[in-house]
Amino acid sequence: MDILCLLIWPPLLRWAAGTALSKGNASLADEAFGLVVGVGAFYDVLMTLGPGLAEVTALIGDPARANMLAALMDGRALTATELAYVAGVGASTASAHLAKLHDANLLSVVKQGRHRYFRLASPLVSRMIEGIMTFAAIGSPPRYRPRSTNDTAMRLARTCYDHLAGRLGVALADALVAHGHVVLGDDAGELTTAGILALDKLGIAKDALRHSHKRVFCRPCLDWSERRPHLAGTIGAALATHCFDHHWIEHIRDSRAVRITPAGRAGLRSAFDIELG
Repeated sequence: MDILCLLIWPPLLRWAAGTALSKGNASLADEAFGLVVGVGAFYDVLMTLGPGLAEVTALIGDPARANMLAALMDGRALTATELAYVAGVGASTASAHLAKLHDANLLSVVKQGRHRYFRLASPLVSRMIEGIMTFAAIGSPPRYRPRSTNDTAMRLARTCYDHLAGRLGVALADALVAHGHVVLGDDAGELTTAGILALDKLGIAKDALRHSHKRVFCRPCLDWSERRPHLAGTIGAALATHCFDHHWIEHIRDSRAVRITPAGRAGLRSAFDIELG
């Protein structure tokens, strides 16, 4: 709806309601007053949320800040120097960008000695960025971009905040669903009794699978490269942690991509019947 219409309609409807009431047309007055309430509520929401939405999208829309946020999507905390490198900017410019992102509650800071490490402030922030990245890859007009070695590695296996994505992430989701360990809906998922037993046998303790009001327990997350869901939430994070702890996967420097180790190929084959070329 055009902003001008939103500015004009509420007072116009109030005038119509008052005129109808003065002429004794109560039903028309009630209808007009109902429209006033409806449009007024929508107008209030727009005026409240609109500026905040514009502020957040403006922050994310800057290329340097977008690169910083994308680099932090692997769940790790990085220094200002590392983020300056991925953003392609100088130290002072990086500090200014990071201050803006921190002030907007998009980033949090962890201090260790003289060093300050930046990370995404919450899973809510990662989901927002994840959704934008997925739309950019799938929903936006196609653009030609030559494939690189890192692209191939990212499509095979990568971290998406604290869970796994790419062919590996989708394969894990497919395996759990096929064995009846997880049931996935459009927006949420459920770990079955058989799934709890299977993960316990794998060595993922029940403590790692506790429900929390702070985050979603299990949900499908549309994978931008595979265009099919991988697992996010507590379950996805527990699987990723297990793979890292058992050295099935390892980080690739300066990338969200992860490398599947020989031990990982054997472990994935044994535990999930997963074979990735």
